[in-house]
Amino acid sequence: MDLHAKYPALSDLRRRAQKRIPPFVWEYLDSGTGDEASKARNRSALDRIGMMPSILHGEFTPDLSTRFLGRNLPLPFGIAPIGMSGLMWPDAEGHLARASARANIPYCLSTVATQSPEDTAPHLGTHAWFQMYPPRDPEIRRDMLARAKAAGFSALILTVDVPVASRRERQVRSGLTNPPRLTPRLLAQVATRPAWAAGMARRGMPHMRGLDKYANAATNGLSPTAHVGYLLRTAPDWDYVGWLRDEWAGDLLIKGVMRPDDATRLAGLGVDAIWVSNHAGRQFAGAPAAIEVLPDVRAATQLPIIFDSGIEGGLDILRALALGADFVMLGRAFHYALGALGPQGIDHLIDILAKDMIANMGQIGVRDLRDLPAPIQLTPR
Repeated sequence: MDLHAKYPALSDLRRRAQKRIPPFVWEYLDSGTGDEASKARNRSALDRIGMMPSILHGEFTPDLSTRFLGRNLPLPFGIAPIGMSGLMWPDAEGHLARASARANIPYCLSTVATQSPEDTAPHLGTHAWFQMYPPRDPEIRRDMLARAKAAGFSALILTVDVPVASRRERQVRSGLTNPPRLTPRLLAQVATRPAWAAGMARRGMPHMRGLDKYANAATNGLSPTAHVGYLLRTAPDWDYVGWLRDEWAGDLLIKGVMRPDDATRLAGLGVDAIWVSNHAGRQFAGAPAAIEVLPDVRAATQLPIIFDSGIEGGLDILRALALGADFVMLGRAFHYALGALGPQGIDHLIDILAKDMIANMGQIGVRDLRDLPAPIQLTPR
């Protein structure tokens, strides 16, 4: 089957995924928080960013390669972390790790994934990143860092925009809890999704395997959107970043930066890159679109910048790069692809994004990502 004929865009994969993933899982993956205004704002802000077409450049093949954190990469995007990834599709973390290794792009495993660093170690490629939700206990921190290093992760991502659990009202309404409990209501939904159900029957219901070593069974009193990780972690401060910089010998990236002055201060702490993100609208409905703050953050720092939040195609990747990002990560998108087509969906999405970038670079006459023109402001549609 020609997948590009049947599923030419991420929107096609998203629609198919919704039909194959149980509704309570879909609500977890697709939802934002509050009235989801910041999620919608991410999309509308990206849609207002345009680039002028440019003509008479003759035939050429655009170069999508880039250099990031001292490494040559064939594409300027990678796979962002999503907590409980294996709930979206059986063995999601394994499938994502293997696909990223094939494509030679970064894959970032979450602290609250359904597979541990040790589980994913055999499948990791050269560009494996570990995303940390900050443990309160220094000994747990040290142990977590040692495990990540031993498993082959070369970069550490500290997520700083989740000081407390967000409400995620759509998720609460769905009936999903952490860990997932299959009530009669949810079992009825599972029965309508046979491929997902068969995979879960083989592997068992997912939980946060990386935290098994530290977990206390006493999780009573947690909110429905919280989980065992909240018993272990703290809201980090500036000293916490300094502690991590001293303890971690690899690249250290800070995820969830939205203010230029924070970017400046982080540079002084010796971090290697910052990650501009509003958590894809999943944390704070009052946040501006991540793409709106990117130019000011870029102007405030010489550090490499990663961008995420709202990216849905190759044109969005070019928009972020043109506004100052050095690299782009996508999370939801790759899980839509998995839900739609299983593991082949990941490879297909990578191909969709690359082909979309090439087509749009042809329209603006750009051979190299370093030569992207300054964006223009479009009239809202």
